[in-house]
Amino acid sequence: MNISSAIQQLKPEIMNIFHYLHAHPETSWNEKGTTAFISNVLEKHSYTVTSFDDCTGVIGEIGEGDFTVGLRSDIDALWQEVNGVFQANHSCGHDGHMTLALGVILVLNHLNYTPPGKLKVIFQPAEEKGTGALKMVEKQVVDDVDFLYGVHLRPIEEVKDGQAAPAIIHGAAKFIKGEIIGTDAHGARPHQGQNAIEVGAAFVTLLNSIHLNPSIPYSAKMTKFHAGGESSNIIPGRATFSLDLRAQTNETMEQLVERVEKIAQALAITNDVEINLQTGASVAAATVNQQAQHFMEQAIANTLGKENVVPPVITTGGEDFHFYTLKKPNIKATMLGLGCDLLPGLHHPSMTFNREALLAGIEILTKVIISTFDYYREGCKHGSNS
Repeated sequence: MNISSAIQQLKPEIMNIFHYLHAHPETSWNEKGTTAFISNVLEKHSYTVTSFDDCTGVIGEIGEGDFTVGLRSDIDALWQEVNGVFQANHSCGHDGHMTLALGVILVLNHLNYTPPGKLKVIFQPAEEKGTGALKMVEKQVVDDVDFLYGVHLRPIEEVKDGQAAPAIIHGAAKFIKGEIIGTDAHGARPHQGQNAIEVGAAFVTLLNSIHLNPSIPYSAKMTKFHAGGESSNIIPGRATFSLDLRAQTNETMEQLVERVEKIAQALAITNDVEINLQTGASVAAATVNQQAQHFMEQAIANTLGKENVVPPVITTGGEDFHFYTLKKPNIKATMLGLGCDLLPGLHHPSMTFNREALLAGIEILTKVIISTFDYYREGCKHGSNS
């Protein structure tokens, strides 16, 4: 089967899909039009479609059997200021990710490919909130998945156009909202209350004093703090703040959270205030399966050449894709890091990339899915388990 030739024939349709998705961004949990558009494409190509009454997102399935290969795409956009106007914006490349997944469906259909098992394509909502993958786990979407592949466009600093990485080693991230609850005081009588600003300053100092294993990257910082009002002669006893925690492993993140919670407890006692912490969102660090990574590396080499296979990308950025393997450790997973000369960077309001790279990405993902099914078929012939 000539996958490359099929992609070239389908190129106009693939690019039309991208242009539509790029022009119709929708934020997390609001992807109703996106869900409907994808559902129509899936139905057109004879996929069994599963959607949900209580959330966005859609699943497409084809084939049957006790071996399932999954392909996941996130579907939400960011809400950010673009040219002075706040709007939904696909500055993280999810329009490209959806196009890649739908492109694989188009190519496999064009080739009349019948998998010797089940192919499940997961169009997942709310990645930017860090909650979409957990919802799919709750919906038991991945209970039967053996291998799971994802994809993310990479900035030019990490992977250049014409290159690709067989894995993305994302770090864990946790976003915490906090509140300091004390008593206001007159500016001339500080002893009659608590100064929430001083408590916040002490919090920042103690965050910087956290020391964990230096060989594993981590950080904890305050990213927002608000206290006081219009009157400058009132010492504010209350404040709200936000914390951003990062760690390259899930184990280090657990240690980091424990230290932060102890700091909050100590400051509350020392300053006679109440400090409440609430996790707003979080994402897990990557757990990459070596077999899945090997299949992906072969697919990249067969598409772009061995010289354009780059090592797994290690990034402090987060991705909720990794909740799938955290919650379901039996899943063998990896993410394709696709080079596309992405500039100026992810989440930049004017982010752009070479859209021709989507064609190479579709070829890589199509090949890794077929090779994974081939592995299963060969195992069946020899009587081994997947």
